[in-house]
Amino acid sequence: MSLETTINQDIKAAMIAKDNVKLRGLRAIKAAILLAKTEKGHSEELSEDTEIKVLQKLVKQRKESAEIYKQQNREDLFQIEFEEQEVIENYLPKQLDRSEIETIINGLIVASGASSIKDMGKVMGLANQQLAGKADGRTISEVVKALLS
Repeated sequence: MSLETTINQDIKAAMIAKDNVKLRGLRAIKAAILLAKTEKGHSEELSEDTEIKVLQKLVKQRKESAEIYKQQNREDLFQIEFEEQEVIENYLPKQLDRSEIETIINGLIVASGASSIKDMGKVMGLANQQLAGKADGRTISEVVKALLS
């Protein structure tokens, strides 16, 4: 079942349950999927990779907004962003923890023959392909930089 179909069913369930928090997050996902479909002229379903990228983008936006609201002592707006982020993260694949990411990247460094920070681009390319949807890009970058230093 596609993500779009799942989201539509979950929106109906959230409406019946009168779960406004979940409904807000689900509507954000639906809007982003519709936008992605029309953006590139996709008339058919989006690929799973594209759906994951859309969800990751939404989570990143929510995290950044939540940080800003936290700095400005806007607890009400921070809470809204945090709640939406949690709803969206439920539809992403399980995120790897830092030790799992380090293990995978160590293997990629050995396989690619990278030895210094100059090889970071090569390792990042491989890491982003292998860890797509399973880890945050910022975390991947930090781990690669630490391991190559």
